[in-house]
This record gives sequence, structure tokens and C-alpha cells, in this order.
Amino acid sequence: MLLIPAIDLKDGHCVRLEQGDMDKATVFSEDPGAMAAHWIGKGARRLHLVDLNGAFAGKLKNESAIKSILKAVGNEIPVQLGGGIRDLETIERLLDDGISTVIIGTAAVKNPGFVQDACTAFPGHVMVGLDARDGKVATDGWSKITGHEVIDLAKKFEDWGVEAIIYTDIGRDGMLKGVNIDATVKLAQAIRIPVIASGGLSNNQDIDALCKAEEEGVMGVIAGRSIYTGDLDLAAAQKYADELTLKYKKKII
Repeated sequence: MLLIPAIDLKDGHCVRLEQGDMDKATVFSEDPGAMAAHWIGKGARRLHLVDLNGAFAGKLKNESAIKSILKAVGNEIPVQLGGGIRDLETIERLLDDGISTVIIGTAAVKNPGFVQDACTAFPGHVMVGLDARDGKVATDGWSKITGHEVIDLAKKFEDWGVEAIIYTDIGRDGMLKGVNIDATVKLAQAIRIPVIASGGLSNNQDIDALCKAEEEGVMGVIAGRSIYTGDLDLAAAQKYADELTLKYKKKII
């Protein structure tokens, strides 16, 4: 079970939002590269970047900050990025810069064929981010709720070759209210590709529940506000997750 630190970028700074509200942003660092190095020092095995401005604008807006993070990371760990990715040229440029995996969100809902084209052009480097409130997918930086069901869209994308689905419960994101375990597990059981949970990670109880769901296909969880406020210590939490993964695997065997 991977705990994946999130670095959300707004106006070049590292921030955390509450329920995706750009007006409720807490700045945690003005040096994205240093923040990336900090999480690597804490034992991060992967980083999750979001260009928040890009998600609303429909094109990347924090490329200088992204490049500073990639420079700090080097080849140490994979880096995934979402927010404002709408065309193949942008994906190619990001992969050339050192991003390991791109995350297609709004464009996956509004232009599903783009996901198929991206998977064909860049196999192994595409994830889809499905952000939902009450099971309905949201787009445009979570500002618009669609009529699409999460599971229905996920099934379509798995057939096209995406690497994983990142599932975010908007109502819990940045609120430290706990991961929506039931919805995450339900999604993982419905598809064959891995699911990464997002939104609300707050304590070891969440980690325990997620590790129990690992055999269902939940491969990791995005760690956001909890590791920035100190509610969770990333190094200790990852160690705890590793121990639980081993424990539950032994039970299954």
C-alpha cells in the first residue's frame, strides 16, 4: 500500500484546499522543489502533483514549479501529474521533462476519445482521475457535477489501457474526515485495474482499512492535508502500512 504525498500547486506555491475550493487554500510552502525533497527524505516512493490553476484553466499554469520539483526528484521516484492536461502534445512534453504518469481528469469525461488516443500514443503512462460527489463525477476543478456514474466511466477507461483510476471523494478532500472506504472498495471490485484512493486520509484507521482492501485492487492512497498538518507522519504511516500489508497477505495465504 503506497502512501503518495500530494503537492498541489496554486500560483507557484504548495497549497491544500478544502473540498476543492480555490478560495479556501492554505499555503504550506513557497518552494515546491524543497517540498518534494522533504517528502523523499521522509521515504516517499511516489509523488502526486496537481496543477490547480491548470485544472480550472484547461491548460498547464505551473510548469516552472513542476520543473523545479522534477529537478529536485531526479530519477529517485516516479512523479505523476494531473490538472489541465487536454492534448497529446502536452503529455509528450511532460513525459520528456520527466513526469512518469499523466492523470487525465476533466478531459476524460468531456472527451473520452482523448484517453483512448493517449493510451495508444503513450502506453503505460496514463491514469484517469475520477473525482466525485455522492457517486457523480465532477469536472472543471470540481466546479461542475455531471450525471456520470464513477463505475460506468471507470469500466470504459480500463478497456482502453489506463494504468489506474485515482478516485477522489470531493466531500472529504482536505477535511481530515477519513477516506470513503466503501465507495473506493466498490470501485476496485468493479474493475480489473488498480485504484488509488484520495480525499480525507487522516489516521491509521484509514490506513488499516485501505490495507485490508489491497487484495481488492486498492494499490495506494494520496496523502494530503494530514501529512502537512502533522496529523500523520509519512515515514511512520508508510512503515505501518507495510507491516499491515505483510500481515494481511499472510492471513490470505
